[in-house]
Amino acid sequence: MDKLFSDSINNNNKKNSLLLCCLVIPLIEFQLFSFLFCFLPFFQDFFTMGKRSSQRKNAAMLDSDETSSFSSSSSTAQSDMLMCSGEEVQIDKETFLDQCLDSLYEKRGSTREKALTSMIEAFNSIVHHEYVEKKFATLLDRCLNSIKKGTSKEIALASRFIGLLALTTGCGDRAREILEELVCPISEAIKSPVDSLKIQALVDCLAIITFVGGEAPEETNKSMELMWQVIHPKLGPNVSSAKPSSPIITAVVSAWSLLITSMDGWKLDSKCLQECIAHFSTLLDKDDRSVRIAVGEALALIAELGMLENIADEANKSSDIYIDEGKKSRELAHLHGLRSKVLNQVRSLSIEAGGKGSAKKDLNSQRNTFQNVQEFLEYGCSPQTSMKIGGDSLETTTWSELIQLKFIKRFLGGGFVKHMQENEFLQDVFSFTPKKQMFPGAVRRITQTEKRLCKSPNSVLNKARTRYLNQQRMLSQDRDVGHYTAGGGDEA
Repeated sequence: MDKLFSDSINNNNKKNSLLLCCLVIPLIEFQLFSFLFCFLPFFQDFFTMGKRSSQRKNAAMLDSDETSSFSSSSSTAQSDMLMCSGEEVQIDKETFLDQCLDSLYEKRGSTREKALTSMIEAFNSIVHHEYVEKKFATLLDRCLNSIKKGTSKEIALASRFIGLLALTTGCGDRAREILEELVCPISEAIKSPVDSLKIQALVDCLAIITFVGGEAPEETNKSMELMWQVIHPKLGPNVSSAKPSSPIITAVVSAWSLLITSMDGWKLDSKCLQECIAHFSTLLDKDDRSVRIAVGEALALIAELGMLENIADEANKSSDIYIDEGKKSRELAHLHGLRSKVLNQVRSLSIEAGGKGSAKKDLNSQRNTFQNVQEFLEYGCSPQTSMKIGGDSLETTTWSELIQLKFIKRFLGGGFVKHMQENEFLQDVFSFTPKKQMFPGAVRRITQTEKRLCKSPNSVLNKARTRYLNQQRMLSQDRDVGHYTAGGGDEA
């Protein structure tokens, strides 16, 4: 009887144990599954890391989530220090530019466009003299390839970078090489003014490389003729062409004016100059105020350089026996009439009333510009301007200086101040010498762009920093495990 009772109790215990297992095991499996599900993205990234890295090897610096691992040792002397949330993040800019340069060999156009965009940002924010010294030939070759074979967007980006490259090299053999290599490709690319942004970028590029590298008058004349053909082409009979847009006209007139400022000791052909002035007079009647302002500044510059007087003097001093006095008188009368017409247009635009829908800012800018032009044409008073570069002042006292400043400032955008502080070529152009120089070893203040890069959770810097901290955390945990293991062995 006791045996039967004992067997019954054992059977009940077994049943209870089985029932407990049936309840507990699913619960454990559920918790384990939930745990693994939470860490699934981590394991996916871990196992696909190598695959993504191999697929995006050539464009890692542009659109990849993977970056080179950070070592716990100190960086090389080539790395710049950036302060991000109290921690120092090291960037090897030369390696980054090398990666961008390698991406310009890629077949995919979008990859080349991203590389050019990154290089423009890099050269716009810092003057990379040393890098250009090492990689000049490759940089020029890749940009030439983009202009010859790229899309409109790639051509525009390559043109902008070439302008930055010319400003970085400054005057000399390399600037001349850029001009010689680019004139023909630009003249071909500029013939079809379909894409406004592309044409503007090409015109700006041609202006910069000629301004920096053009030493002979013939070189500057050739570039100015190419620009002029864009807005005033010489067409044969029964031949029509699309009229250039206002942004293209503004870009061409501004670029043409920049090159006029470099015409020391020589002048344009008188017939060509009269043709330009006559066309400028027609452009003053256009509705677009940016066109009017650019044309007004060009006319003031022509007057400042004494070109109108030179035309009149040439007409009076002409000793050609085949030109009678009557023809000379008609030419002089035409010139004086053209000048009077332009002066009346300038006076009218300096007091123009705002029409319906007109932007007040543009109207005020037009009035101020043409008031200055009028004062100069009538009284010879040049506008004087001053702007702060760091703690120093950059001043202009002539129309030539003002036009140069406006063009270079617009071209460089946010990088203008940095280039004025470090670019010796631009300092020579504007006779500007920064009084306050950064002392060796001083900590550089980071720019707003660099701050945004640091703050963004998806930025390359933050991802690299996170990976570095994770590595340090894992190493610390390994050291702790080793310490406790060694301690346990001693106690045993």
